[in-house]
Amino acid sequence: MRNTKPLGLAAMAAAAALTLTACGGGEEQAGGGETGGSGESVRIGIKYDQPGLGFRDGDEYTGFDVDVATYVANELGYSEDQIEWVESPSANRENMLANDQVDMIFATYSITDERDQTVDFAGPYFVAGQDLLVRAEDNSIQGPADLEGKNLCSVTGSTSAQRVKEDQPGANLVEQPGYADCLTALESGQVDAVTTDDIILAGLAATDANQGKFKVVGNTFSEERYGVGLPQGSDQCEAVNEAITKMIDEGAWEEAVTANTEGADYSFNEELNPPEMEPCGE
Repeated sequence: MRNTKPLGLAAMAAAAALTLTACGGGEEQAGGGETGGSGESVRIGIKYDQPGLGFRDGDEYTGFDVDVATYVANELGYSEDQIEWVESPSANRENMLANDQVDMIFATYSITDERDQTVDFAGPYFVAGQDLLVRAEDNSIQGPADLEGKNLCSVTGSTSAQRVKEDQPGANLVEQPGYADCLTALESGQVDAVTTDDIILAGLAATDANQGKFKVVGNTFSEERYGVGLPQGSDQCEAVNEAITKMIDEGAWEEAVTANTEGADYSFNEELNPPEMEPCGE
């Protein structure tokens, strides 16, 4: 794990806004955004409904994805008030990039070979793994091997649910429309665990309403590389990678993970994180 030197995100953002100059050529796009830092705004896609990652509450946007996106935007020459946040549901992300609705996407967007055919990726800025969330006092489930005969909740149609069906046939899969429904079922004892990516589980457990009720088991059984989605042919990949690397080296990356999972009894996988950037264009 890298040696880091923590530095407050707000202070870093302010310093970046004052001292950084624009990167790229500033080619104008629809919607007021530009591909370089000389534009009036940059449109960044995030989730609006994932506490701890991308969450909207009125005019406030919070979460790890938001913190990383804000840092990167600052490094590209955009101040915080030049960021236009755009809701980017999972099913719409490729089309939003292709149709020039956003300039980049930070939304738990896993890098896959299939998506690489239509989207360029920078990063990854986090490597998640499927994990389990259980009630805080429950020590009977330490990993997927303990799911035999247990009631396990995930979201209908998710890759997490599909993986459980294939790899853990002894678990009784209970599918719900959203993870908030799964947490309600977990708290009431209707299910024994909830499964999805570890940092998503940590974000859910870290909300004020849920602190102290649940814990992340910490035994991941997959790898999901969260990348920054860019329009195909974008010239911003290298600059974004440099910004993420700087965030990691200066300690702000780890500070952001900690701040957004506080109260969830969660530690990121140090064998996978902080991540190394993958070469652009490969």
